[in-house]
Amino acid sequence: MRSAPNPSRYMANPSANTERHASLALQTDSPPHTPPFEQPVRDFLEYCRLECGFAQATITAYGADLYDLQNWMIDHNVRSWPSLSLERIAEHIQWLHKSQKLIDSSVARHVATIRVFTRFLTVRGYVENDPAEKIVQPKVWRRLPNVLSQEQVEALLNAPDRSDPLGLRDVALLELLYASGLRASEIANLKERDIHWDMGAARVLGKGNKERVVPIGDAAMRALGEYINNARPRLLENRKHQRHVFLSRTGQPITRIVVWQIIKRQAKTAGLSDVHPHTLRHSFATHLLVGGADLRVVQELLGHSDIKTTELYTHIDRSRLKDVLTRFHPRA
Repeated sequence: MRSAPNPSRYMANPSANTERHASLALQTDSPPHTPPFEQPVRDFLEYCRLECGFAQATITAYGADLYDLQNWMIDHNVRSWPSLSLERIAEHIQWLHKSQKLIDSSVARHVATIRVFTRFLTVRGYVENDPAEKIVQPKVWRRLPNVLSQEQVEALLNAPDRSDPLGLRDVALLELLYASGLRASEIANLKERDIHWDMGAARVLGKGNKERVVPIGDAAMRALGEYINNARPRLLENRKHQRHVFLSRTGQPITRIVVWQIIKRQAKTAGLSDVHPHTLRHSFATHLLVGGADLRVVQELLGHSDIKTTELYTHIDRSRLKDVLTRFHPRA
């Protein structure tokens, strides 16, 4: 049995806060590989990091996918990238689906990785012809996360124990997630200097190191102020140099995984299930749209570069659609 892939071996400054599936891939050393395999992968991941500015999680996923391909190639006696053919790629994709039992969305991600990597190999001269040029990206139905009703949001926001410093932290975190639609990584990386109290807004560094300013809202500002003034100093203790807004019990910055854990715990207290950071992000966007917000405004708030992503991320309930039809259709 071949050991798990180790994408960090080819990556500069790998993130400590990757998803669980990526962290599992970092636990064991990969088998020895020949230089013809190694250098193109190194160059590709460096290109993604330095020239494309991709998020570390994206680069980690690319590395893991390419290790899967590379290990499969070695097992099937395909010893270099120029030897990788369209037929071999098709066999690998079939292996991912049937032998590895990957779901359709995971297979589609592998296909996307292979396509961009082989294009890179062609441009850089590692191969003469792109072996994946004729592979079509499979269409995948996207399962949108659940949307909380406003009553469920209220129950979640009221779940933490406000008499405890960590409870005040959780209230501020939940209020901010719902008020701004931040991602888990964005709120975990938020620093004191990013909060603009006079504007009622926060400066956020999102995917691809893209910066945006998001309004926070009065309720979230009050919860954030109460946490920073009354609870955060008690969590800091002797770590006065710490600039991250949200801290753990030991005064260390929380991670994106801890954000997930906080939401899961408080959702359970509120009697809710299947709630995670994207649930609040999706609820934020959906409630804005139902209230009449323009889709372009929601796109800006979420930090999406393509409006198609916003359209997939949000849904308008049937009552909203019926209302629009009744108001504007001449034959309604």
